[in-house]
Amino acid sequence: MLNNPALSDAAKLVGRILLALMFVMGGWSKISGFSGTQAYMASAGVPGILLPLVIIVELIGGLMIVVGYKTRLAALALFAFTIAASVLFHMNWAAPMQQLLFMKNLSVAGGFLVLFAAGAGAYSVDKD
Repeated sequence: MLNNPALSDAAKLVGRILLALMFVMGGWSKISGFSGTQAYMASAGVPGILLPLVIIVELIGGLMIVVGYKTRLAALALFAFTIAASVLFHMNWAAPMQQLLFMKNLSVAGGFLVLFAAGAGAYSVDKD
């Protein structure tokens, strides 16, 4: 049972959806909250002009993961994005919530590394 290819591919599909959900929803919400997100970015020292790029990475990258298109490339990009976001926005270790968010992001980044290594599985556009 543990070496069942169909089960493995189904797990990869569900895993891809769960990993990408936060990014797709986050990218979408940044569109409707554009000015507020720009202000938050600026408060962390990140130029608000980068927000369109952030939205593209989150929304398009997340959708690429969901459908399994160029999965390894998208996983690597979202890995780097997640590490960068952690360092830029969650390094206030004096605040327990920021420490938790940092650690959550490290876990998500680890998931993207596993996806990069394993590929999308049979239930994907890539079929790898």
